[in-house]
Amino acid sequence: MEYTKLGMTGLDVSRICLGCMSYGEPNDRWPWALRADEAEPFFRQALDAGINFFDTADVYSQGTSEEITGRWLNRMADRDEIVVATKVFNRMRKGPNGAGLSRKAIMTGIDASLRRLGMDYVDLYQIHRWDHDTPIEETLEALHDVVKAGKARYIGASSMWAWQFSKALHLQDGNGWSRFVTMQDHYNLLYREEEREMLPLCADEGVGAIPWSPLARGKLTRDWDESTTRGETDEFGKTLYRDTDRHIVEKVAEVAEKRGVSRAQVALAWVLANPVVDSPIIGATKEHHLADAIAAVDLRLEDDEIAGLEERYEPRGVAGHR
Repeated sequence: MEYTKLGMTGLDVSRICLGCMSYGEPNDRWPWALRADEAEPFFRQALDAGINFFDTADVYSQGTSEEITGRWLNRMADRDEIVVATKVFNRMRKGPNGAGLSRKAIMTGIDASLRRLGMDYVDLYQIHRWDHDTPIEETLEALHDVVKAGKARYIGASSMWAWQFSKALHLQDGNGWSRFVTMQDHYNLLYREEEREMLPLCADEGVGAIPWSPLARGKLTRDWDESTTRGETDEFGKTLYRDTDRHIVEKVAEVAEKRGVSRAQVALAWVLANPVVDSPIIGATKEHHLADAIAAVDLRLEDDEIAGLEERYEPRGVAGHR
């Protein structure tokens, strides 16, 4: 496994991050989630391969993803050797203050996440989306206080408009508050709108990108018309891509066949080739998912292969946040 610094920090993270949304108690929103005993082998496989970076969120399977992540990492790993990330924003309970990024929601959220994880701190605490109903200054100062209280080592953000992220960074710098060190954004061969403003902003500001869905919900790893249980039930995922993207998927298959590697390796190698990307977040529900991701770290695409993968991309509206 290769390692890199996370953004401009001194923190070393593996070039692959294991996303833990796939693990939790199944429910109406996550019927495909793997329960604790089913998830155990993936944490072992990741750690044995040298992966030290794990990402979850409070909302994944309503907290049970954090519980499972904490259970296995606490048993299998040295806490000082791993990097654990979680997120706050989405609704965790009914009624007022059950969601969002107010000071109350953040302070409640971090304590609840730490209880579920069974940990004293997280390494990276991220805002899952922008809260349009809370002054950003309130959110940023609360996050700073979370860091100063020792409950998080660093803070990060996820999908939003580049102007919003720029404003947040400016306010953090101006007020001496802890700075966002990562951007977890939507980025893959089927969705490259982040190349316009967000990724250049991250490069200029020294923020590390840790993309979500680098395999486009698995669409880049299989024939376009092939269905999966998750694909059939993932209402959010159905809003992200369009039928004309099949041409890019076919090109991935062509390059993979020529190279004698899996499609997942080709698609991930393309993401990893972007110098702004530190560690794409991949989900794993089968053993070969992690094996492919690990192999992608060593796969170097030729310039003509990259050009071929990119040539059929068509600009589109923003997908993944509002």
